[in-house]
Amino acid sequence: MARRRSAVKREVTPDPKYKSVLIAQFTNCLLRKGKKSTAESILYECIDTMAEKTQQDGLTVFKKAINNVKPILEVKSRRVGGATYQVPMEVPQGRRTALAIRWLITYAKDRKENTMADRLAGEMLQACNNEGAAMKKREDTHKMAEANKAFAHFRW
Repeated sequence: MARRRSAVKREVTPDPKYKSVLIAQFTNCLLRKGKKSTAESILYECIDTMAEKTQQDGLTVFKKAINNVKPILEVKSRRVGGATYQVPMEVPQGRRTALAIRWLITYAKDRKENTMADRLAGEMLQACNNEGAAMKKREDTHKMAEANKAFAHFRW
């Protein structure tokens, strides 16, 4: 963590197909070894697959899945007088989106479908219906914050 000044947030340019910053963020998190066009094709195929399966607009299903996975509370370690406490904190808006994207990609990789696009589509469809591994991670995070509510007065 920088001690002198805070890090400058970089602007993310919207993706070329949907003109959405959220999709561009997701693509940037999905890409490996600088292969952005491959990441974009995986995500676009995932959105098309979701549109076919749900008979709805794929972009709205995508946004609903991310909004469902976004955490509201999380715990942060805080050292007070030799003891470390898990203090519940509200998650800032940018971090909420980043965590949701990261969790969806991580748990999609662990699925058993053949292609990454199918795995992502499956995980997002489950997240859209408030189930799946990414939703379980969100619920576990909220349960941890709820369990440590007694230490909320250590918030800084």
